[in-house]
This record gives sequence, C-alpha cells and structure tokens, in this order.
Amino acid sequence: MTIRRCPDMEEFKTILRKHSLKLTPQRLAVHEAMMSLGHACADMVTDAIKEKGTTKVTVASVYNILTQMAMLGIYHYRLSANNKMYFDVNTFRHIHFYDQESHTYKDIIDDDLVAIIESYLGKKKFKGYKLETIDIQLIGRPNKKKYTV
Repeated sequence: MTIRRCPDMEEFKTILRKHSLKLTPQRLAVHEAMMSLGHACADMVTDAIKEKGTTKVTVASVYNILTQMAMLGIYHYRLSANNKMYFDVNTFRHIHFYDQESHTYKDIIDDDLVAIIESYLGKKKFKGYKLETIDIQLIGRPNKKKYTV
C-alpha cells in the first residue's frame, strides 16, 4: 500500500536519528513548514519559519536542509519554470500540475493513469538509455473560469 502523506514530526525525528543527524531546531522548523506548505521553495519555507518566529534561519540554510532531506528521500524536488527549486513532501507516485502564473504545484492523484503511462513507457526502448523513473508534470495557466484541479 502506498503511503499518501509525508512523515509526521515523530516519524521525521526517527528518520533523522536513523541517519545520525541532529534534531536541530532549524531542521525541525523546516519540516514543520513543509508539512503545512506541501510544495515549496526555500524562500517560502524561510518566510513561513520567520512568520512563526520560533527559529532563526537563512534562506541558504533552509535550502541546504531541504536539499539534504531530498537526498534522504524525505522530500522530492523539481525545478520550476521560474528557475526555483521546489520541494514536495509527497514522495509517492503522483502527477504534478504546475501553474505557470502563480508558480505553484498541485498534486493529481490518479493511480490508474500513472499505471497506464508507466506500463506504456516501460515497454519502450530509448536508444542508449535505460529508463529509471517517470515523472509526470502537466503545465498550465488559469483560464477565465475558476476551476480546481
């Protein structure tokens, strides 16, 4: 069964301990911010932490923590059209919808569609390459009518 949520704070602490990483106030604040934001760049996480006012951080330290957590598999990351690295707390297979105007991501959960795409592309040969993973991202912008994804 696929886990459909990011690690809660206790699970996050356990993961850090497993990797012999200190439970610093900055790491804990970053994860707390990411749990509420879902998809965020370092600037957004830094602003959320500063707004709460409990921990002092810089954008550089937040970016380093986010990158480290992505390398551990706690978050995934993706480069947006505005050349910012965004991090995602949901590491399970899903589709992203990227809004070009607001530079925000929304998750689309459609296991059947993902399975169809993976099955189709998994059978394809890409000369000189081995397919490692499939990352599906839809890109759009709001139209005049208000719809939700």
